[in-house]
Amino acid sequence: MKKSILTTLQVLSLAALAALAIYLAPKYSNPFKYHFEVGQPWAYGLVTAESNFAIYKTNAQLEVERQQVLRDYTPCYVVDTTALQHNLYVLSLAEMERLHQLGCTKVSVLNNRVATQVAVTNLYTPKEAYEKTHRNITPNLQYDSITSENLRQNLLSSISLTHGMVQAGEKIIDTGEIVSEHTYQILESLRRTIEEQNISHRQSLTSTIGVGFYIVVLIALFGMYLYTYRRKLLFNLRHMLFFTILMALLITTAFIVLRHVAAGYIYLIPFAWVPIIARVFYDSRTAIFIHLITILIVSIAAPAPYVFILLQVITGIVAVISLRDMTQRAQLAQTALFVFLTYSIVYTATTMLVTGDIMNVEYHYYIYFAINAVLVICAYGLIFLFERTFGLVSNITLVELTNVNSNLMLEFAEKAPGTFQHSLQVSNLATEAAKRIGAKVLLVRTGALYHDIGKMAHPEYFIENQTGVNPLQTMSYTEAAKVIINHVEEGERIARRHHLPELIVHFIRSHHGTSVTRYFYNTAVNAAKTEGKTVADINKSDYSYPGPKPSTKEAAILMMADAIEARSRSLNELTEQSIAEMVDQMIDTQVADGQFSETVLSFKDLEDIRAVFKQKLIEINHHRIVYPTIEETHK
Repeated sequence: MKKSILTTLQVLSLAALAALAIYLAPKYSNPFKYHFEVGQPWAYGLVTAESNFAIYKTNAQLEVERQQVLRDYTPCYVVDTTALQHNLYVLSLAEMERLHQLGCTKVSVLNNRVATQVAVTNLYTPKEAYEKTHRNITPNLQYDSITSENLRQNLLSSISLTHGMVQAGEKIIDTGEIVSEHTYQILESLRRTIEEQNISHRQSLTSTIGVGFYIVVLIALFGMYLYTYRRKLLFNLRHMLFFTILMALLITTAFIVLRHVAAGYIYLIPFAWVPIIARVFYDSRTAIFIHLITILIVSIAAPAPYVFILLQVITGIVAVISLRDMTQRAQLAQTALFVFLTYSIVYTATTMLVTGDIMNVEYHYYIYFAINAVLVICAYGLIFLFERTFGLVSNITLVELTNVNSNLMLEFAEKAPGTFQHSLQVSNLATEAAKRIGAKVLLVRTGALYHDIGKMAHPEYFIENQTGVNPLQTMSYTEAAKVIINHVEEGERIARRHHLPELIVHFIRSHHGTSVTRYFYNTAVNAAKTEGKTVADINKSDYSYPGPKPSTKEAAILMMADAIEARSRSLNELTEQSIAEMVDQMIDTQVADGQFSETVLSFKDLEDIRAVFKQKLIEINHHRIVYPTIEETHK
């Protein structure tokens, strides 16, 4: 039941990441984010037209053209034939005043559906008609509002909103150039074009579905990778939450910048954080894969997506290679330098490739890259935060733990000096074996130093710390075995009190696996036989360590090194043959006992480990020559 709940939570973490990305991802192309004024220098980089677009006229220009067009506007009047007298066209005084206000010089007179252009000077008010004819003449022209308005709108619609085109690839403005009125007009036209395109895209359901499907496929691909190559990580909630938060951090930041800030500022975001932090805690393949998925998701909204992907992928690979084994903070500064150089070189190369001219390079991007590199160094703080939050262990922490001058190590050396020296020897043996088979050297070294710290609680019970009487001789075999076995539990307690990482705790708990305390068990069995009892009368569990068995190559190496180093001290004769036989016997016994059943050690790994142990023990225990003494001469 518990396992199914955890599996559900792990799936939900990936689903939450996909949902977050879909929600934040722009469903349309990026809005125009430049801010500019006429007469001011252009504060951004080179701007070129990505596609053809029209140059829109300003409101002032349109108003001038409207006034020009309306000068040719002729209101339409219909002749009332019943009132037509002396062939005079008579308007009411109010209508005549309206014509003068409009500035019309002509009108269209409809008589029997035939339009005639008549000058306003040939129109009369009733008073003017009377003065001309000395007769009272009523107005015989009636204003046709419908026809007049149609004519007016036709004239206005003939005005073009644009004047000229900007061709794709055409330069608009570059850094430092003064924004002229003409350039301002072009930039405003570009803004209008982009905004109109955005409206269209926002209204597109198909676009939204496409973005969602794209992101879901990428997240599913990430899950497939983990299932195929890193299954333990996939089914571990702690690791899945780490992946989700790390990727969500960069994706969210990128989409916020793209949506609410300028698109070019996306190169300020340190995407190299993803591969760097992932590589510190995991392997290079996983780090690069996580980085690739993150970049592909962000590329949905990134400007020039192909260039963006190229820049980020190459930079991420370089970051992983340069930080293959991070053990010092200074390495992060070195990686930051490589990030800056990679960004700069790849950007310059792509610009020359696309434009064919190095002069088209936008130099402000190099400033972005420099700021990005500085932010990369800040990954150290995130590494520390993730360590504490998710219980992960970086190589930097392991290096700090191997400091034999730490308070815990000094206490260890003081309380149990023999065990401390034993741990140092085990650490050296295990380190060499880890190097040979490609295991995590630093992890083995650290685990070996701490594996026996539980003996600090009662150092007098362990022979390497004894200088006189052995207190175990006064105890029964089961009691003595229990005292010895208890050092594992004591070690775990001390480790947790000092907040040692869980990986190190595993070394402490598993360095004996589920093996038996062979000395006391065998002695008890022999004593039972002497008393006429059988082996079945001896409860083997009373003499067995609680486990667990080693679950990693590193823990298995430590188990072998620990047993072999201790056994080598009991050899009566240290020769190449005796050492080789002892090593083979100890490892064969552990293999036969199934202590490595939960690890991925191969037969070749075991053979390589045997060879290393034999060689190192021979080198450690080589015989020294006897120095001669000066003989006294007697006279």
